[in-house]
Amino acid sequence: MAKLIYSTIASLDCFVEDSDGEFAWAEPTEEVFAFINQLERPIGTYLYGRRMYETMVYWESNDADFSRSVEREFAEIWRAATKIVYSSTLTSTSSKRTSIEPEFNAASIIRMKETLSHDFSINGAELASHALRVGLVDEVQLFLMPIVVGAGKPAFPNDAHVAFELLEQRRFANGQVFLRYAVLK
Repeated sequence: MAKLIYSTIASLDCFVEDSDGEFAWAEPTEEVFAFINQLERPIGTYLYGRRMYETMVYWESNDADFSRSVEREFAEIWRAATKIVYSSTLTSTSSKRTSIEPEFNAASIIRMKETLSHDFSINGAELASHALRVGLVDEVQLFLMPIVVGAGKPAFPNDAHVAFELLEQRRFANGQVFLRYAVLK
């Protein structure tokens, strides 16, 4: 059975964006980016909300902007994956291998878990919150940046109680920490 993985980069106070909607402070170093690429290689499908998709579609066609080999590698990984965007307002996409679903549907996620031959990820705090609330997320991959931003968009829902078991941890040279958790059901 395929696992649904929520992977995110957050501040120490667990915000994915600050109060101005900015997240430049979360840009990974080359070391972290290489590690992210290792995690992303086996992921064959990405689930996105509209806003996260609009951020990530950058990887579809900006080859000239990719100065680091880890960026070019991530772009290749991203382009090869299937993308499903959950949006009631988006009418078309600007990337290949991408479809639109009008709303989050737990039953379709369960079917994907049963039928996909690879793990898949849910991206974006708001969309992941829906999946966490109904118990669909199997694993959380959390990259904590050594910064406190004070307020913004939380990485986790404020109205859900979810327990985790630590599976892996890693510290990077820039002080960033990777934590991988199993979601306890």
